[in-house]
Amino acid sequence: MNTSKGMVRVWDPLVRIGHWTLVATFFIAYFTEDDFLTVHVWAGYVAGVVVCLRVLWGFVGSPHARFADFVRSPAVVWGYLRDIFGGHARRYLGHNPAGGAMILALLIGVAGTVGSGLVLYAVEDNAGPLAGLVSQSPQAVPAARKGESVELREYEESGDEEEFWEEVHEIFTNLTLLLVALHVAGVMLASYSHRENLVKAMLTGEKHGEG
Repeated sequence: MNTSKGMVRVWDPLVRIGHWTLVATFFIAYFTEDDFLTVHVWAGYVAGVVVCLRVLWGFVGSPHARFADFVRSPAVVWGYLRDIFGGHARRYLGHNPAGGAMILALLIGVAGTVGSGLVLYAVEDNAGPLAGLVSQSPQAVPAARKGESVELREYEESGDEEEFWEEVHEIFTNLTLLLVALHVAGVMLASYSHRENLVKAMLTGEKHGEG
């Protein structure tokens, strides 16, 4: 859709709002983990909903929002990276191949962070939508060792499970944070290489036409 002179509407409102909502909720959750658990949990819920909507929109959304428009083979992604560092990469009206790969990686990273957080919330506080599904049940606890009560055995194994999911949640969080940093660097590099403000484009939804 043509908008102002020389500009083309590329990103629809759901893509733009979803993008900035994920940015906000990820960092809200990141900085409220210990002191504001309720805020942390609700930020995670919102991030999870946004990821689900974005995946659905990747199949039924506007042309440049669909995975078919920007998901490329590893060879194409590598070729784009080689070209952009060489200063002669092709410009894409939608997401470039490296950006498309980063979108998939970020969706997986955020989904893993939210999913592991939900499991941890259930194991640690017996709360959240997974509380009745993943929290340890007494029937699942093996018989106590000689001289050890069943209650103590349950406590120890529950602690092991909690520690495991804490580590998984932390790994996904740090991985996603690393991906965010790489994403920002990639946006800056592509903006410089193609002489366009990609941050502004994600705010307005508009980019210069290919011609």
